[in-house]
Amino acid sequence: MVEDPGMDEHVENRKVPTELYRDDTQSIISYNDSSDVGFNASVNPYRGCEHGCVYCYARPTHEYLGFSSGLDFETKILIKERAPELLRAELSNRKWKPQLLVMSSVTDAYQPLEKRFRLTRGCLEVLAEFKNPVGIITKNQLVTRDIDILKNLAINKQSMVLLSITTLDWDLQKSMEPRTSSPEMRFDTIQKLRETGIPVGVMIGPVIPGLTDHEIPGILERAADSGASFASYILLRLPHAVSELFQHWLKRFSPEKQQKILNRIREVREGKLNSSEFGTRMKGEGLQAQQMSNLFKVSCKKYGLKTRPPELSLKHFHNPDDRQLWLFQ
Repeated sequence: MVEDPGMDEHVENRKVPTELYRDDTQSIISYNDSSDVGFNASVNPYRGCEHGCVYCYARPTHEYLGFSSGLDFETKILIKERAPELLRAELSNRKWKPQLLVMSSVTDAYQPLEKRFRLTRGCLEVLAEFKNPVGIITKNQLVTRDIDILKNLAINKQSMVLLSITTLDWDLQKSMEPRTSSPEMRFDTIQKLRETGIPVGVMIGPVIPGLTDHEIPGILERAADSGASFASYILLRLPHAVSELFQHWLKRFSPEKQQKILNRIREVREGKLNSSEFGTRMKGEGLQAQQMSNLFKVSCKKYGLKTRPPELSLKHFHNPDDRQLWLFQ
């Protein structure tokens, strides 16, 4: 077990303390062949996430480690202490083909523990040295700590950040995403990133039918006013144990709306609460899903937001170790 350097302000009031474990993985870049994700390679310095978002689709991955999808996912965190070192080795490998690397594709790379362990920053420093493009998705204002690195990468069109925002309702956010930055702090983060020249967008993720779908225009308006230039959204996904966890939370948070919300979810999932089919799992199917998509597109047009992220540059990639070897020779 890894020694906890101290309690973080985000989790100090939680009754169950966080337990940290060392992850001795031998590789740090993960690959996927999904047609609806938008990237092929990603880096996740942590397994599990203290943010504790009740709907998180990544929760079942903790079961592969012998933990639960519930409380264990947010209190038993695996730390990949060698993440920057492993990333350097993989980028130096002749087999590496320069491409966009996304951070936070599974768990948030800026969850509270990052404030102390600084593994995400260490990985960004490596990416900056190799001039490899990076995209970040986060719900935490901590990303502003690394503006210096992201700004330097942005000069050559090699960085972008998406702030994930689910709701403008602070009470709902605190219940559903208990240890994330508030909506206001996320909009402030968008503004700070934009002011320094870093391409920044908003991801409405996830959209929850019957609960947050009506907020799409409002979130996009606030994001645009804060400086976002592009936007995207994904539909709520409830794989495996997440379905039961979400329903249990929904019964406690809004029992009078529970069945209405669950029925709305089924309307966009062909009668089910979840679908894992590529091509439809992110956006849903049917009339309600189409109306949601239309609302998103119309709102983006109204507020001047692009529906695609900027294309980052690969042409500046270089292996600094090659030059060091050349100088030595």
